[in-house]
Amino acid sequence: MIKNIVVIGAGTMGNGIAHTFAQSGFQVSLVDVSQEALDKGLKTITTNLDRIIAKGKLTEEEKAKTLGNIKSFTDLKEVAKEADLIVEAATENQDLKLKIFGQMDEFSPEHCILATNTSSISITKIGSATKRPDKVIGMHFMNPVPIMKLVEIIKGYSTSKETFDAVYEMSEILGKVPVEVNDYPGFVANRILMPMINESIETLYNGVAGVEEIDTVMKLGMAHPMGPLQLADFIGLDVCLAILNVMYDGFKNPKYAPNPLLVNMVMAGKLGVKSGEGFYDYTESKKAEKVSNMFTK
Repeated sequence: MIKNIVVIGAGTMGNGIAHTFAQSGFQVSLVDVSQEALDKGLKTITTNLDRIIAKGKLTEEEKAKTLGNIKSFTDLKEVAKEADLIVEAATENQDLKLKIFGQMDEFSPEHCILATNTSSISITKIGSATKRPDKVIGMHFMNPVPIMKLVEIIKGYSTSKETFDAVYEMSEILGKVPVEVNDYPGFVANRILMPMINESIETLYNGVAGVEEIDTVMKLGMAHPMGPLQLADFIGLDVCLAILNVMYDGFKNPKYAPNPLLVNMVMAGKLGVKSGEGFYDYTESKKAEKVSNMFTK
């Protein structure tokens, strides 16, 4: 039975995953190499819980219990030995993930399932960094994790049925809607989403229309809740670029080649909401308002 959860990475996705497990009653160890990142992640979880309370969907007692279910650590080895499930949510970088999975495999007990929140990298490749590829699986949450219902459950070539069933059932316990997906670059969500975002950037790059105009067409004409350029800012332009590069390398198809404007913006440090500027300009107050709106719908 899965009881003890370890989440690696205290950034946007990692703290959201830790929040979700803890709110569902699981004991969570949140791990990051930086104590500063851990403190920031826990502060974000607290803020998001307060937003849910403000909507009347959570009590102060439930908030306290959720926070009590989370402990933070900077040493993976210290907590992995007790883990039943480890969810890696580090930066979307293949070499880094392979290194982390080697450590996850070394430090955790034999029964432990090793999951990755990767947006696009091969689960089979990640599993090859371990001695238990049958227990390696993709668990791709959507941002913001406590709100979004979808979880892509991605099987690698060697992922066992037992591992898949356990993670599928776990996702349902979290109140999510799990969807079975096979192991191809970008899986389903990003294989469809990223070319749309890239084409939106191409449309801007070619001067067809401005940022707000492109987003307005997609929101009002296609019934999207958020325009693709605003969504790219929310995801992180660096993350979008990394996913497109993985897909381009995997398929060798020009349609996945990142637009030069996206490449230049990432090189310039214009990463979207998290850097304060992307296709839109985000003051601290506007940034807080946008995130708050995601939690108060």
